[in-house]
Amino acid sequence: MTQAGVHSIDHFALQVPDLAEGRRFFEAFGLRVADEAGGLALRATGGEHCWARLLEGPGRRLAWLALSCHAEHWGALQQAVRANAPLARPHPAAAQDGLWFNDPDGNLIRLAIGPKTTPSVAAGGPADLPQGPGGRRIALRSAHAPVRPSRLSHVLLFSPDVDRAIAFYCDVLGLALSDRSADRVAFMHGCHGSDHHLVAFGHSVAPGWHHSSWDVPGVDDVGRGALQMEAAGYPVGWGVGRHVLGSNYFYYAPDPWGSFAEYSAEIDFIPPGTPWQAMDVAAEDSLHLWGPPLPATILENSEAGPPRG
Repeated sequence: MTQAGVHSIDHFALQVPDLAEGRRFFEAFGLRVADEAGGLALRATGGEHCWARLLEGPGRRLAWLALSCHAEHWGALQQAVRANAPLARPHPAAAQDGLWFNDPDGNLIRLAIGPKTTPSVAAGGPADLPQGPGGRRIALRSAHAPVRPSRLSHVLLFSPDVDRAIAFYCDVLGLALSDRSADRVAFMHGCHGSDHHLVAFGHSVAPGWHHSSWDVPGVDDVGRGALQMEAAGYPVGWGVGRHVLGSNYFYYAPDPWGSFAEYSAEIDFIPPGTPWQAMDVAAEDSLHLWGPPLPATILENSEAGPPRG
């Protein structure tokens, strides 16, 4: 029997102060946005799965994070959660089934049996470019469709105690540590095969929401996504660059509420059963291999002020 553990993020729900602005931002980002269940549902190009919901409320915060497991692991995971976490009432705007609890930072989590939405095999790189008479030739800029992500890749949450978050998500929910940088940031993957990280934690003085990350085919899509968001009137974010931990190309688009949505391409994939050795790297190696300088805003927890230096 394989190890009991969460295999996917089913969806996340984000409370935002203005649903109309939320619609405008995520439609510009390339997601399909629809009115649903008293809020907005976000879908990607890869199917009809609802990857995220937006609810209106005072301020921006994570309303809940929904995680999925295989049926054969439900009993063991339910037992581990009941022994290690306070149970909670379901969010009134959510499905009422599953097991609801608070993680050590107070985040509301729903665990339920569900389909595996994270990849089970490594995705290929970007599609080959068309061949011209003199070799490879990229399509004209005017011929490219808007950038539209295919799926949710991961989320990053602020935590006042990254070690505590690692221990809980490993020991109780069956995730595994991919890489970290001391107590500043940590990345965690699913043991049934997943991207380099499903959930990540960055240190701050308080819990908070940092970003959602969305998969696109290649670095050209990341770059065009940055231009797409700037053309839609959103301020310049961080990127284009390439991360060290996870290896993915990135661009962080600032949303209207002090957090980010990331275009991500070609992130590392960790197959099930891989003897992955987590690294603990110095701060200067923990963020990007190349790209523009890190803006101060990328480290700010807008729910609690800037993290420690």
